[in-house]
Amino acid sequence: MTAAMPAATVPLLQARGLALQAGPRRLLQGLDLQLERGQVWALLGPNGSGKTTLLHALAGLGPVAAGEVQVGGRPIAAWPAGALACWRGLLPQTLHDAFSARVIELVLQGRHPHLSRWAWEGAEDRAAALAALRAVELEGLAGRDVTTLSGGERQRVAIAALLAQDPLLLLLDEPVAHLDLRHQVTLLQHLRRLAAEQGKAVLLSIHDLNLAHRYCTHALVLAGDGGRPLPGAVDAAMAEAPLGAAFGHPVRRVALADRVVFVAG
Repeated sequence: MTAAMPAATVPLLQARGLALQAGPRRLLQGLDLQLERGQVWALLGPNGSGKTTLLHALAGLGPVAAGEVQVGGRPIAAWPAGALACWRGLLPQTLHDAFSARVIELVLQGRHPHLSRWAWEGAEDRAAALAALRAVELEGLAGRDVTTLSGGERQRVAIAALLAQDPLLLLLDEPVAHLDLRHQVTLLQHLRRLAAEQGKAVLLSIHDLNLAHRYCTHALVLAGDGGRPLPGAVDAAMAEAPLGAAFGHPVRRVALADRVVFVAG
């Protein structure tokens, strides 16, 4: 199953007037967001500000209180599930393995949206899965049981499954959680290359302000009080005032010779 490619001028993701609710609590309102090819967005905000809820809503897996979400210029509700899965992929924050399975088998699950009904994975799918494992430096563990992996290794398997899925739009919920510094940097570099070289768009939630500013082109800051989020180019959105207001703590932005760093005030 293959989704039709969009015109280069069509945003891969667009939200208009989006509002999200959690029970009686308003998480955010009035969000206008547009993700273009080549962009990598950092989703920033304090705990409980609605980052996971927003990612699920943008993926079409959660309700919205107001507004609409479009993927490839079409309302997300108008997409058939299989075609949508070829377009956008979501890395969830939490993973649970109820049964044993080999690493390669889990990564191959990312290829299912591209298969016709009752079809089995072929050589092309296996090559895509192995390439994804190489990208996260796990090619040597393809035959391992996932229940024997460390938390960081299991996270990288989930990332590999998303890479094997090969969507144009990648939504990732705290992808660098559980990863050591080397693999955090390796992953963010890889996502940046996918956007720049293959015209993909990426939105990832992240707590490390320094990594966000270094590897992302844009940022979306959630206020955490149900207010209007701040999207924009990374330098504009990640200013001291909006970050301090969002996190309820002063944030200092320090310009070094080769980069900007953020420290608690």
